[in-house]
Amino acid sequence: MHLTRLALTDFRSYATADLHLEPGVTSFTGANGQGKTNLVEAVGYVATLASHRVATDAPLVRSGADRAIVRAGVTSAERACLVEIEINPARANRARLNRAPVQRPRQILGTLRAVLFAPEDLSLVKGDPGERRRYIDDLLVQSAPRYAGVRSDYDRVVRQRTALLKSARSRPPGNRPMLGALEAWDEQLVRIGAELMAGRLELVGALRPLAVKSYATVSGDECAVEITYRPALRDKAEPGCDRDQLEASLREALIEARGAEIDRGVCLIGPHRDELELRIGQLPARGYASHGESWSLALALRLAGYELLRSAGEDPVLLLDDVFAELDGQRRERLATMAAAAEQVLVTAAVPADLPAGLGAARFDVADGVITRAR
Repeated sequence: MHLTRLALTDFRSYATADLHLEPGVTSFTGANGQGKTNLVEAVGYVATLASHRVATDAPLVRSGADRAIVRAGVTSAERACLVEIEINPARANRARLNRAPVQRPRQILGTLRAVLFAPEDLSLVKGDPGERRRYIDDLLVQSAPRYAGVRSDYDRVVRQRTALLKSARSRPPGNRPMLGALEAWDEQLVRIGAELMAGRLELVGALRPLAVKSYATVSGDECAVEITYRPALRDKAEPGCDRDQLEASLREALIEARGAEIDRGVCLIGPHRDELELRIGQLPARGYASHGESWSLALALRLAGYELLRSAGEDPVLLLDDVFAELDGQRRERLATMAAAAEQVLVTAAVPADLPAGLGAARFDVADGVITRAR
């Protein structure tokens, strides 16, 4: 799978941009703030309908514009497609596939698969559990796009339950009519939450050996690496649980936590509280891993995701955003060797010297939002 074209209208710093791309390695070099990262961010958005840099769509629209448009030509073994996404901060986004409108933007998910590694990914190791949950869920959606709907439905359930719990907290114990509605949302959380947890558990099981292998390859260190999905239910949900067991565990936990949830006005039970535990050797990576170990583990997680998607039969597009400058010489060369084997790689760097010498690439210069082919 590879991109043949990337066209932007009012996306970030670009009033217009139109790039024709080929398989292999393509690099974009230029000083910071010139628009390099905006290009890989746009590709990542087509693949996931989300930015790796911001939580909302508003910053993606160029200042003074009402909307942004991203167009991507994608060629795979099965077909060639044109994906168009209209980003509207003030209203619902719209999408088209081969110029035909789709009912929901998420219906284009799976047309382009991409894995992006960026400096922000250090938060996968050092950041809060939410960063690691997002990593799992983004990969889960790319692996099986139907989980985009599951994820969206689950977020809606959590919002509704939280609103009801806050309302109940503000009333005296004998005057809480919303508790009947809360029970109905409990069943929604049980059903959808168990489906999301089952998908996560299966994905982490497949990802684990790939992450161990990728860490050893990137770091040159055979130190044992462990990644484990830890449900907040703890002893009520183990990796071998099937969906029925997960539903039963969630239902029981909700009953036990009812008082605490009302007292705090928050939803305490469900996969939005779960953790992806990372360990290097005998110690948790968060708080104990060195800077170099943290970089290696973050990169290993992304490369493991790449290999997982690749196992479906086609290479996803590999996006490397200004990461070579963060790595020492040996890690640079190991990453370059792995990247060279991908069908298509898009790399950004501040200066050509940041790119390993062995990483042959078609090169573009980026300055003041203008992209030119380097001679």
